[in-house]
Amino acid sequence: MSFSFKQFNRNTLGGLLLHFIVATSTITLLGVLYFYAYLPNTTNHGETITVPNVEGLSIGELERFLVNRNLRYEINDSSYSAEYPPLTVLKQFPHAGSKVKEGRKIFISINRANPPTVPIPNLIDGSVVNADAVLRSNELRRGKIELVAGPFNIVKEMKYKGQKLQAGDRVPKGAIIELVVMDGGTGGKLEIPTFVDLPYDEAEFMISGWNLNVGEIILLGDTVGGVVLKQMPEAGENIKVGDAVDLWIGKPGTPLPDEDKENEDH
Repeated sequence: MSFSFKQFNRNTLGGLLLHFIVATSTITLLGVLYFYAYLPNTTNHGETITVPNVEGLSIGELERFLVNRNLRYEINDSSYSAEYPPLTVLKQFPHAGSKVKEGRKIFISINRANPPTVPIPNLIDGSVVNADAVLRSNELRRGKIELVAGPFNIVKEMKYKGQKLQAGDRVPKGAIIELVVMDGGTGGKLEIPTFVDLPYDEAEFMISGWNLNVGEIILLGDTVGGVVLKQMPEAGENIKVGDAVDLWIGKPGTPLPDEDKENEDH
């Protein structure tokens, strides 16, 4: 049987071409199956979850809350806020409302169990107004004023939870600092001025300057651009240093509750 070179070459090229077509088709088929069948099933391709709001949740609640939604979390930061209980979520990323894949890790910032401490500034021999400003700038708050006899109306001592403080002593951030203040020779008696018609921030500043405290704030309707409509105790009454002054805040001309009642009686 005879077999020519041309016939051999033709058969060889045909076989190679056939093998190439089969191999190309197989690779294409595998690619289609991987990207359109395997990959979507293993990565939930096209399926997203809306990130819930977890701010304010405790660590115990967080675990169950996210696992039930096929999400995970990781603590990547901690800070302190007096507005939240210890060990609760302060911030999160991605933010609530974001779209993510199932199993996505949510990074969170946790509120510390104990607040950081800050040094107490020196308030001795200064006015109460100055003490208020300095305490606020150091993320502290002014508490009760204890009045003692003295020729000058100045701060004599600082206390935290009844314990005397020295400048530089460390207290928790947000702590309430009590002040011992000399009465300036007035025996602690004051004739309260009027705060009516003043914007709230100005009234608050004046109240502090008189060594008094802001008491209850009663908001009357829309308070944008509001002023003090009423105060209690009223102007001219005698009060003591450290007493509280209640304020009614509203837009000028807003009827007061007792005025409404008088109108109904008439």
